[in-house]
Amino acid sequence: MAPHPPLLIVLNAGSGSGVASDARLAIEAGCAAAGREYRLYQVDAPGRLQALAREAVARARELRGVVVAAGGDGTINAVAQATLGSGCAFGVLPQGTFNYFSRTHGIPSDTAEALQVLLNEAPCAVQVGLVNDRVFLVNASMGLYAKLLEDREAFKAQYGRHRWVALWSALVTVLRGERPWHLHMAWHGRQREIRTQTLVVANNALQMHQVGLAEADAPEQGQLAAIALKPRSAFTMLGLVARGALGRLGEAESVESFSFEALTVQPMRNRRRVKVATDGEIGWMQMPLHFRVSTEPLWLVRPDVAPELEAARQ
Repeated sequence: MAPHPPLLIVLNAGSGSGVASDARLAIEAGCAAAGREYRLYQVDAPGRLQALAREAVARARELRGVVVAAGGDGTINAVAQATLGSGCAFGVLPQGTFNYFSRTHGIPSDTAEALQVLLNEAPCAVQVGLVNDRVFLVNASMGLYAKLLEDREAFKAQYGRHRWVALWSALVTVLRGERPWHLHMAWHGRQREIRTQTLVVANNALQMHQVGLAEADAPEQGQLAAIALKPRSAFTMLGLVARGALGRLGEAESVESFSFEALTVQPMRNRRRVKVATDGEIGWMQMPLHFRVSTEPLWLVRPDVAPELEAARQ
């Protein structure tokens, strides 16, 4: 980076419950006070996000600047996808509901406070997960969990972005159920077949600690964690949701989990495509699915300490 690198900020006007103009004002005031150059790329339509992210990365390479994602986990994912491998540093101004990526790395949810991190801290290497070369920073999933995320966005569009809406949506999705998948999995020279209602591959230590998984620190060890739920009734699945809320999901007999660096997932039946959620964004992917740790890290501007993650580990 340059000594006082300019900030190339991709701002999603639709993320979170706040108003984009408030984030813009906080950015303007903070950068003016610090004498730091910046440029805003405001996303006013979902179809513009990827193009603006690529434009911001190209400009950051010219100026030796920092590419910044201002939005929720989906916005952060899209900008990270464009930034990975570019040689540019990456920053986050969280605007979403859950903000697992920023919270894991000690970045405050308040825009003005997060901006101070960008202005004063240095980049650190952060692990990136890939599924068929698609980036995920928090998790990637198929089956019931992916359906849950898809339904959650539909509920939020109708009822607003509130945590109680997300919980209500989860309950409705679990009660409706999901047909189990019969999958062939291969990793570390091992192979096995499983029947599962959902497969989640996690790359976020905070989220895993909060639900109580033994592999929670896999991202700190250069690995990802796979979590599969054996087929169960809707009411048993509700019990698993409750266990997760209490931080005891890993204790359930119907939960299988393991860590890995690379994993191939192939359906036993002839299914060529599957809906996959990457950091909450749903899209179709060709089977088989190849999950792996990226050989290149993301150079995230972050504090040295992440208080919420440290508290979750205790």
